[in-house]
Amino acid sequence: MGNWKSKNRHKFLLQYHLIFVCKYRKKLLFGDISDDIKQLSYDICTKHNINIKHMETDVNVNLSNIVRLLKLYTTYNIWERHSKYLSKHFWKERTFWTDGYFICSIGNVSEKTLANYIDNQG
Repeated sequence: MGNWKSKNRHKFLLQYHLIFVCKYRKKLLFGDISDDIKQLSYDICTKHNINIKHMETDVNVNLSNIVRLLKLYTTYNIWERHSKYLSKHFWKERTFWTDGYFICSIGNVSEKTLANYIDNQG
């Protein structure tokens, strides 16, 4: 369970499930690339005071800006670290993610339930 937050007469718990998809739906999220993207995402969110739990985000900010930041920084850094490999897959441009993303509120489910769902999707 997440921590409820209060403001004036309001009480809220906002938790989100973000899904990013690699450009052209390429299966590239494994090994060092996956580890690097996870670490970069944690670093970015820590810098912006955002809490990631099992790669889902519990945040009270403009989520489209967070998605933009995560995609921008992870793409730049993953190309810095793996450009030789990625240039074989994206020969026209330095890209990684699709233009869109999926986001929905997950409600008040336990972290164990959410982690199990994320671990078993695919």
